Amino acid sequence: MFNALILTQEGKSTLANVGQLQVSDLPEGEVLVDVSCSSLNYKDGLAVTGTGRIIRNFPMVPGIDFAGVVVESSDKRYKVGDRVILTGWGVGENHWGGMAEKARVNADWLVPMPEACDAEKAMMIGTAGLTAMLCVQALQTANIQPDSGEILVTGASGGVGSVAVTLLARLGYKVVASTGRAEENSELLKSLGAAEVMERSELEQDARPLEKQRWAGVIDTVGNKVLATALAQMNYGGAAAICGLAGGFALPTTVMPFILRGVSLLGVDSVSCPFEKRQKAWEQVLSLLPESYYQQAGQTITLDQVPEFAGKIVKGEVTGRVLVKL
Repeated sequence: MFNALILTQEGKSTLANVGQLQVSDLPEGEVLVDVSCSSLNYKDGLAVTGTGRIIRNFPMVPGIDFAGVVVESSDKRYKVGDRVILTGWGVGENHWGGMAEKARVNADWLVPMPEACDAEKAMMIGTAGLTAMLCVQALQTANIQPDSGEILVTGASGGVGSVAVTLLARLGYKVVASTGRAEENSELLKSLGAAEVMERSELEQDARPLEKQRWAGVIDTVGNKVLATALAQMNYGGAAAICGLAGGFALPTTVMPFILRGVSLLGVDSVSCPFEKRQKAWEQVLSLLPESYYQQAGQTITLDQVPEFAGKIVKGEVTGRVLVKL
């Protein structure tokens, strides 16, 4: 028997309780993992609170990330004792996830844990850090260089945003961090490398199709009016890497920034990212993040605390990364 956070449905409500499962209860898969750590992401918050209909089949063990050690494997790529990481692939949504002491998954979904990593570091990075790294790589591929101009990071106090700020600053970019809690998080964001912190409300005003040019690049986790305003303020030839919809999935903009300023809109997905690209991103993010990041940009909770923190993360009351220690 092992402990797990189990989601069930009662009427239209989602209930989250810690209970016990047996290995035989787990879904099919080639690899059984002893989970050391998981993490709480915005999508996990939606799943645990029942917001946004993330979960459609119950019961469900949430947790889109986990790191641990292989204890059984029928796939030759992994053997007993191997340390592994999983992010994405619908785990914690359609397939039981990482908020349990054991998980059984398809081998294709795993990545070997790099030598320079451990389970705690892996989950302080997690889906959020992997996504942030993919966004930075997207800007680099679009030839947005440190001397190109300012880079705007929206939702900067969240998981993706805080890692993106850190990575960009380490690479020499001038970063402007936008957050809905600027006064509360300004000191932290500047310690992570932000040159300036601005209130999100400045980007939530109705914007004209084209505004004064300011941003060479954008990493956006918010969407909606925030992204629309940022696009209107892009420099000629700028690029925006978009990966989130915390502010909604609408995009009330026009074609003007794209056809008059040559702006590029770069969609970034970490859920189904191919193995080679995923592995490269893991290696790069680990090489760039300083040790101080792991002390500054996160907190650790227990499985019992997940429902409480899920409510907070959906309301935008959580700063940085939340590691779930199993």
